[in-house]
Amino acid sequence: MAQIIDGKQIALDIRAEVADAVAKHIAAGGATPCLAAVLVGADPASQVYVRNKENACGKAGIASRLLRLSAETTEAELLAVVAELNSDDAVHGILVQLPLPPQINADRVLRAISPAKDVDAFHPENVGLMVQGQPRFLPCTPHGVLQLLRRSGVETAGKHAVVIGRSDIVGKPMAILLAQKGWDCTVTLAHSRTPDLAAVCRTADIVVAAVGRPRMVGGDWIKPGAAVIDVGINRLPDSEGGGLVGDVDYAPAAEVAGWITPVPGGVGPMTVAMLLHNTLTAAEAS
Repeated sequence: MAQIIDGKQIALDIRAEVADAVAKHIAAGGATPCLAAVLVGADPASQVYVRNKENACGKAGIASRLLRLSAETTEAELLAVVAELNSDDAVHGILVQLPLPPQINADRVLRAISPAKDVDAFHPENVGLMVQGQPRFLPCTPHGVLQLLRRSGVETAGKHAVVIGRSDIVGKPMAILLAQKGWDCTVTLAHSRTPDLAAVCRTADIVVAAVGRPRMVGGDWIKPGAAVIDVGINRLPDSEGGGLVGDVDYAPAAEVAGWITPVPGGVGPMTVAMLLHNTLTAAEAS
């Protein structure tokens, strides 16, 4: 039976470490780190995420600002808000909550954020620095996964990692980071077009599922003793009992895996913890 990786507890540990570092930074004469979040429209999930980030900032001693804009906001108006935050020396991190309304080009907005304040690490400059192994910031969810592995005692050097999903936010950076020095995995980046995905998965010592399909990864896909990190958060329809499930069919996978993350309570809390870490890093560099 797999060891359950408690993302909630590990995230709390990291948040406590950040709070301690923030207090020391301020005591040494540094400015209070400040994260500005921009929320366009009233997407319910986005509102929950932003509220969680605000609460987490408060507990870590990080100042937070929330700018609420209407769903009718134009791209030019949003870009003007971003430009204002870029020029505000009291703001160290800028987060534009996705998704954005259809009239706004998200790529254009994310590129407009100053790379030094891009605490999500989505800006092409920060992506390039990460690929070169010289990161200013690491993207929050992949960095959270790395922390889960390291703090749970999962050996990565020389291991075969299979990352399922090739999104710019999770899959691609996850594969790049696992292959870098210090982690030293041999990485397969798999996706919906990968032939016999189950067979590929069975060769993995580490599986990172980030594809957004409920329970796609079956228990018979898992190599005995493998570490299984489930990034997926999928809400089931009421006809299937509702609730949240991951991309991994948890119960059968937990029977054979060596380590496994639950959904919820696995990767999710780590994303916010690493966002706080990046905001402190930005403040220290300013």
